[in-house]
Amino acid sequence: MHVFKHLKRLFTDWFLCGMLLATLLAYVFPTFGSTGGGMHAEVVINIGVFLVFFLHGVNLSSEQIRHGLKNIRLHFMVQGFTFIVFPLIWVVGNKLLGAHIPPLLMLGFFYLCALPSTISSSVALTGSAGGNVPAAILNASLSSVLGIFLTPLLVSFVVGSGSGGIDLGSTLLDLCAMLLLPLVLGQLVRPVFGRFFARHKRYTNICDKVVILLLVYAAFCNSMVSGMWQQQGTSVIFSALAGSAILLAIILWLTTRSARALKFSTADEIAAVFCASKKSLAAGAPMAALIFGANPGLGLILLPIMIYHPLQLIVCSVMAESYASRTRQERAEQNDTAVAAAN
Repeated sequence: MHVFKHLKRLFTDWFLCGMLLATLLAYVFPTFGSTGGGMHAEVVINIGVFLVFFLHGVNLSSEQIRHGLKNIRLHFMVQGFTFIVFPLIWVVGNKLLGAHIPPLLMLGFFYLCALPSTISSSVALTGSAGGNVPAAILNASLSSVLGIFLTPLLVSFVVGSGSGGIDLGSTLLDLCAMLLLPLVLGQLVRPVFGRFFARHKRYTNICDKVVILLLVYAAFCNSMVSGMWQQQGTSVIFSALAGSAILLAIILWLTTRSARALKFSTADEIAAVFCASKKSLAAGAPMAALIFGANPGLGLILLPIMIYHPLQLIVCSVMAESYASRTRQERAEQNDTAVAAAN
């Protein structure tokens, strides 16, 4: 019953429905959202991305980050999985299956593996499961900042840099200007406007998701105009779905086993599993536009993270309920022990 409840939530989530609508609109009206089209996507999206990361900066509490600095082993595990273990899993998968999967889709899987963790869903799921929320906030936030530098660096190892690849120096400058600068500006104005934006956080979250939908629409418009989807067919969607599901299953198993091998408390295990297994569509879509530019294959490159995103939400929501029951039981046992000792 719990699984059906989460499936219902998935299909009634306006953002996930919006992603499906964006891809459908790209099929019907591809020219409007393509580069140089009537939407002027390249300008609208740049403004939107800057605004989104500015709002992230305003809402990022430095006090909560300082409070989460205590467990160094937890931080190393989360960042290690995010930027080392994920790419290594891709290396193995590429050796085994690379010859049977379209190159752009394999690049999309690597891009998924190179992305930072999410902030909002990692923290929300950690909180609902009874985990270490300050540690989750720190790791998710740290991952987002590190991703500005590490994600394009990792991508350059696969596609190369300079001629025929990505211009790493120029890409890093663009990412700093479009992502890091607004984060810093948001932190600078936080003392003045922090409370105002906290009261209206719901609207900042909506703004975040609308920009992602615009990015998805623009990426698929360029893919449609180039004729890429007509060449690839629907088999790539099934390949992306199967690959994302297998990747998520592997990473959840590895993170859970690693946290227990390191003898983390239940609260730390929850934060570690939920932060180390997540990948951020909110960061991935804007960064892809900057790293890959107007590449007609951008829609295919984004496909794995677009599928992984809802999968991680529904699977980890089910896990959060299981963890919550476990933490409630542990706290009840601790209270019983404390009462017995007092008597």
